[in-house]
Amino acid sequence: MAGGGRSREDRLPAGTNLTGGEDGEGGGPMTTADGRAADLPDQTTAGPQPGPGGRDELGDRIWTLPNALSVLRLLGVPFFLWLLLGPHADGWAVVVLAVSGVSDWADGKIARAWDQSSRLGALLDPAADRLYIVATLIAFVLRDVVPLWVVLVLVGREVVLGVTLLVLQRAGWPPLQVHYLGKAATFLLLYAFPLLLLADGDGAVRAVVRPLAYAFTIWGGVFYVLAGAMYVVQAVGLLRGDRRTARTRA
Repeated sequence: MAGGGRSREDRLPAGTNLTGGEDGEGGGPMTTADGRAADLPDQTTAGPQPGPGGRDELGDRIWTLPNALSVLRLLGVPFFLWLLLGPHADGWAVVVLAVSGVSDWADGKIARAWDQSSRLGALLDPAADRLYIVATLIAFVLRDVVPLWVVLVLVGREVVLGVTLLVLQRAGWPPLQVHYLGKAATFLLLYAFPLLLLADGDGAVRAVVRPLAYAFTIWGGVFYVLAGAMYVVQAVGLLRGDRRTARTRA
């Protein structure tokens, strides 16, 4: 934990970027896990500090429209999974996924426009994204739409990232800011899934959609793994900075 009122950012190792800007230049605004706190200043602290900062300084509001949209997205996950594995109603599953994507875009826009960003929303939004991805991968493996190794790689990324975030939390750091590469990977995968469903069907559409489905899946998977690796590297840099600071003070 930070001591003597000194913020975590003061102790960051060189080159560490918590702002979410591209190429480590801090050119983009800081974002929380759902991209809602886009205009926050460039400061992240381990504990409460005066004024706005990172995710820890977001409001505690629960009953907001963006949070309601995120909850509806979460409730749609088991329904989406049932459509894929029960009646194999792929068309309706694609509709649910599309509605989820629109609500994902809408809740971030509403939160910023109406100043309804909250810590709960910063947790719900990425949780819904990950649940849709995991649920779809499970269904695809059971239906032989994608090979098992693809699912193991993507789910393994989630496990490694989850452990990394737990280690950071124990060290007193807030969750890492979402990187643009992670957002791009999620975007590609959520568009790849309905295309894969169409490619698994019959008819002329299959031949047209299959190359697009494979392209979105490959690039989305590569970006997803790379984004996870970047988060791990960033976390290691923060933890090493802590050790150097501790040795300096000893």
